[in-house]
Amino acid sequence: MVTPQPAPQLVLGPPAKAALFLVLTVVPGREGDVREVLRELSALSRSVAFRARDDALACVAGLSSDAWDRLAGGPRPRDLHPFVPLHGPRHRAPATPGDLLLHLRARRADLCFELARVVLDRFGDAVTVVDEVHGFTYFDDRDLLGFVDGSENPTGPAADAAVLVADEDPGFRGGSYVIVQKYLHDLTAWQALSTEEQERVIGRSKADNVEIPDDVKPSDSHVALTTVEDEDGEEQRIVRQNMPFGRLGTGEFGTYFIGYARTPAVTERMLRNMFLGDPPGNTDRILDFSTAVTGGLFFVPSADLLDDLPAPGAAEEASPEPLPEPLPDPLPKTLPAEAVRPGDSLGIGGLKGAPVP
Repeated sequence: MVTPQPAPQLVLGPPAKAALFLVLTVVPGREGDVREVLRELSALSRSVAFRARDDALACVAGLSSDAWDRLAGGPRPRDLHPFVPLHGPRHRAPATPGDLLLHLRARRADLCFELARVVLDRFGDAVTVVDEVHGFTYFDDRDLLGFVDGSENPTGPAADAAVLVADEDPGFRGGSYVIVQKYLHDLTAWQALSTEEQERVIGRSKADNVEIPDDVKPSDSHVALTTVEDEDGEEQRIVRQNMPFGRLGTGEFGTYFIGYARTPAVTERMLRNMFLGDPPGNTDRILDFSTAVTGGLFFVPSADLLDDLPAPGAAEEASPEPLPEPLPDPLPKTLPAEAVRPGDSLGIGGLKGAPVP
């Protein structure tokens, strides 16, 4: 008998024209209230989406490592751990507070706003909003630097294989890992560059989005450093759903990076290459113009699991017999201090890039 595959959340939804990113912290002692709202999230989404069926409203929810223990407990997703900050020779990727990520997207901004309003109303004072970003589509899927973003995303079955957990972690099939960072752009400095120099920073032509040949593309270009391979030379992909954002009155402009992957190791290797360098010190030139101000890693459970998110201790209470001692996690809940030092990698192998000392 074939076990049915859990239905994933709408991680791989249709293209969106608008997005709203919310990072929340859970007030201590209110975990039960938050768990109940998470169980109702798909129903709340359907209620708002019903009012505009053709506009592809979706809401994806992710839990941080600490939030998983507080809200769900029990077995943990195999690769779930806190976002590890990176301190490179010139740039840093900070880790910032966040228990929950809500990624809302649609073809209309009002739908994202309405669903966010409804969900936050249900959460009430059980959560605190620590980051809120309203994203929009900029011309033909370009970022505010003027380049097409996300053109290398896999599609179809390849996207499923890149993003969704499968038999490597049977209890969490249909889930995914997501890393988010908010980048602020120095548009004045960027616009002072010639188009040719901008193209060397990115590794693509600006007008037609064609990748620069490898024998010409600079080794510190963004494309060069974010292309990673496994030990067999096969390129490892993620699905980016980045969105530009900006506030004219404050002069704050940027890109909200959001990358979904089957394992966070792929995205983490890309970030190591960018911030620490590959080889060490050869850091991403885009960071001279884009500063990361937030960072978080979340596990996105399947829709089935989210709808029936177990409470901590539920399995023990339901079992009259003592449970066996659990096997050790393949990844520690908190990476050891020696795993990341200034100039070091995260210590997650299996992908070619910056060498691990």
